[in-house]
Amino acid sequence: MPLNQYECQSCGHQHEALQKFDAAPLVTCPKCEIGVLKKQLFASGFVLKGGGWYKDNYIKPKASTSETK
Repeated sequence: MPLNQYECQSCGHQHEALQKFDAAPLVTCPKCEIGVLKKQLFASGFVLKGGGWYKDNYIKPKASTSETK
């Protein structure tokens, strides 16, 4: 699920929410409850974690000579 960032047009409070792609955008500020939220664009970090991912273009690291003996 993508992380969306909103900013209140009344109080300036910034709020992040995990939402599905097809979910309706949030409209009410959770802080002041009267302001209208505006969806913002921001760069998200993309990190591959877990087994099978390597930083060197998916090449398996070579075993050192001490490990092979």
